Amino acid sequence: MFQKFVLATGVLAALAPCASAQTMVEHSSEARFQLDLHVPDAAIMSCLPQGFTLNVATQGPAKDANLRAVFIDRVTINAPDGKPIGKGSNRLVYLVAPVKDPAGGNSQLVIGGLTEDPEDAPGPFGVYRLATTHSMQRSTSSATGPIMDSQDWVFTAATGERLEMHIKYERGVANKTNPADTKFYSAKNPGFYQISRQEQVLDILRNATTNPPNRVKEFSFKAGGGTYSKLFDGTEKLLSWDNILWINRTVSVP
Repeated sequence: MFQKFVLATGVLAALAPCASAQTMVEHSSEARFQLDLHVPDAAIMSCLPQGFTLNVATQGPAKDANLRAVFIDRVTINAPDGKPIGKGSNRLVYLVAPVKDPAGGNSQLVIGGLTEDPEDAPGPFGVYRLATTHSMQRSTSSATGPIMDSQDWVFTAATGERLEMHIKYERGVANKTNPADTKFYSAKNPGFYQISRQEQVLDILRNATTNPPNRVKEFSFKAGGGTYSKLFDGTEKLLSWDNILWINRTVSVP
């Protein structure tokens, strides 16, 4: 069973103890929107390297979620000395699965992603594709009623993979989590992982299990094409809509 993972719902699905000897790679401040999904188990299983097993929650806000699509506005990206890395900012969406690593630890497995920065493909996990078409728009409006936010994301690779989301929702009062460490493994190079120490403010807008008041006013999600066609074959189910207003991350490697 795993907690709602920073990427979204709870803190981050899988809090695992990390080795004491670590080298900091970068720090980032981000805004995210995370969708928890259930996709065909066979499609996910085909992405797991040897020694990894799925770790799907059987209760709680992450119940039945075997994949997360996380839309990420990396507002700032800084090196350990505080200077910007590359362009200092980026937009991307990645796909992660909750897993048990070969040692039995709760972890996340990065199985795919689309990024707007050519320097970020294939990225640290070796699985990102360059989004030759990409756009992101986030907006907030406030008058006499509740605060309303909207987000529009479109990412498409030349090889056909696409991940798109439109959502409009009523912003709520969100919870802040304490900093926690999670291991993120590469599905392509399973010997590689990063340790992400992160804290966030999470607002669950809609959830199929815990049934909070539904504050999603408009929503559409399109995914598939290319190597993603088996994951998104039309039978996928949306389980949770998680607005992460901000997340601060320090990324290290062992």
